[in-house]
Amino acid sequence: MGFHTKPTTFVGHVKIKVEKLERSIKFYEEVLGFHVLEQTTSSAKLTADGKISILSLEQPENVVPKQRGTSGLYHFAILLPERSDLANLVVHFRENGIRFAASDHLVSEALYLYDPDGNGIEVYADRDPSGWSWVGNEVEMTTIPLNIENLLTSQVAGKSWRGMPEGTVMGHIHLHVADLEKAEELYVKGLGFAVVNRYAGQALFFSNEKYHHHVAVNIWNGVGVPIPPDNSVGLKSFTLIFANEEARQDAIDTLKKVGAAVTEENHTFITHDPSGNTIELAV
Repeated sequence: MGFHTKPTTFVGHVKIKVEKLERSIKFYEEVLGFHVLEQTTSSAKLTADGKISILSLEQPENVVPKQRGTSGLYHFAILLPERSDLANLVVHFRENGIRFAASDHLVSEALYLYDPDGNGIEVYADRDPSGWSWVGNEVEMTTIPLNIENLLTSQVAGKSWRGMPEGTVMGHIHLHVADLEKAEELYVKGLGFAVVNRYAGQALFFSNEKYHHHVAVNIWNGVGVPIPPDNSVGLKSFTLIFANEEARQDAIDTLKKVGAAVTEENHTFITHDPSGNTIELAV
């Protein structure tokens, strides 16, 4: 469908901070079925296919627990290739006593849970985009209970959850911000996304190439919330993948026009949204 491949601009990778690296690795391996691609004493890169990392864990020095009432991560969202993969994950969760929530968003079906540090995780499967309902430039989304038993009918006989399947990608990221208007300016005017849903004056959903959303922001932690300290559990950064060098440079130029600083560190271009969420700009 092209929503997570070039030339679409999409979230390719998320880095989160955790309190105890080994505990987190065990969770992401055993509960979600990731594999460790690379590991140091303070970080680990996780993969679904054994080749590309879509999620990294980092244990900061003097780490402190996740701070309430701040900007930062609401959840990152892992997109599975097939509905049957999501059904298999439900069975895996049930068999292992893993607590989760489940929602139907019309455009997708989703499971929600937290890692041991309280970082929010969504795992979802998209419905066919031909069935998404668009009113003008906005896609219809909602949150209603997921029909688990109907989902389980998509299971393939003889197959069970054997970890994150090949083809799994980072589907989107959802952030707490301090100000919706300032966030919109950064993500739309600065980064070139389009607003595809405005939710009750509380949240905005941004996308490229008519996806239901690649990035979402909300003010559910409060308007004007502070930025969490660097050594706290939560979001370290997320990476946007641009089609080519020219597209990235265009984004850098427009970011500067809206007053956002862009720096280069070790050949990586980095910016921050107005609420302090760190964004790496990659090709």
